[in-house]
Amino acid sequence: MTENEKPAALIVDDDEVFRKRLCRALELRGWEAYSAPGGVEGLALARETAPDLAIVDLKMEGESGLDVVSSIRAFDATISIIMLTGYGSIATALEAVRCGADHYLSKPVDADQILAAYQALKQHGQADPRPPATVPTLARVEWEHIQRVLTDCGGNVSQTAKLLGLHRRSLQRKLYKFPPRE
Repeated sequence: MTENEKPAALIVDDDEVFRKRLCRALELRGWEAYSAPGGVEGLALARETAPDLAIVDLKMEGESGLDVVSSIRAFDATISIIMLTGYGSIATALEAVRCGADHYLSKPVDADQILAAYQALKQHGQADPRPPATVPTLARVEWEHIQRVLTDCGGNVSQTAKLLGLHRRSLQRKLYKFPPRE
């Protein structure tokens, strides 16, 4: 990359609002930003633009971000890949790394956090190896699990309550709360 050439990032996420905001934030920080709402479009853009960084959401409508990561890694091993998810867990982080992701971040995340992870990858060849300073609280883990099951049920509160073994009203009270701090 020459001095006048901007680094390029590809954002593959089905959340249009998040994708547009992240693109704008990266552009304001001097990056070229490309976005795709799904894996097929993301892979085509990755082949066309050869980005320095790919930011891929784990759960997208109709496809898994893990498949997208594997496909990107298969045709270009030089792209740094950061996996994003709203449902952070050790198992999904390990699976993302096995599929070729260089780093894994839990949503909500902003451009500065993504770029800090990218810089750590560039400087050290990997993201910061130190474990997080805090372990998520039980309330946070419960909230994330409820959100994951609710998403899998297509937003159906009654079906989610049944799968979780909760009364529907109890689940609704839990859903009205903001996510607990980590």
